[in-house]
Amino acid sequence: MTQQAAALQTYNNELVKCIEELCSKRNELNRQIRLEEDEKEQLQQDIRLLSEKLSRINESMAQRLTTRANLDRTIAETEAAYGKILESSQSLLSVLKQEAGNLSNSPEQWKNSPNPNGDLQTESE
Repeated sequence: MTQQAAALQTYNNELVKCIEELCSKRNELNRQIRLEEDEKEQLQQDIRLLSEKLSRINESMAQRLTTRANLDRTIAETEAAYGKILESSQSLLSVLKQEAGNLSNSPEQWKNSPNPNGDLQTESE
């Protein structure tokens, strides 16, 4: 019976050793799971922060795009108005030059035009 007791003791020791190894593996898995849970939580926090930042950037960009569109419209309208001013200035200058040319080319018309009193001017005056 001592042989059986010795064999039983050997089996018992091996069984305890196997149980301890399984517990050790379980503890290591628990440690790895906690690490991954911590990392997951950190990643979720990062995602929340990045999502908020993305939202703020999208809002800011939308406002800037609207402002840019308004500036583009204002620039286009101003350039168009300025072009009309240039055309008007050119027309006015052309008319002025024509009138100035007409006035300087016919001094005889001045002699026979009414003076401020309504009388005709003559060469004797």
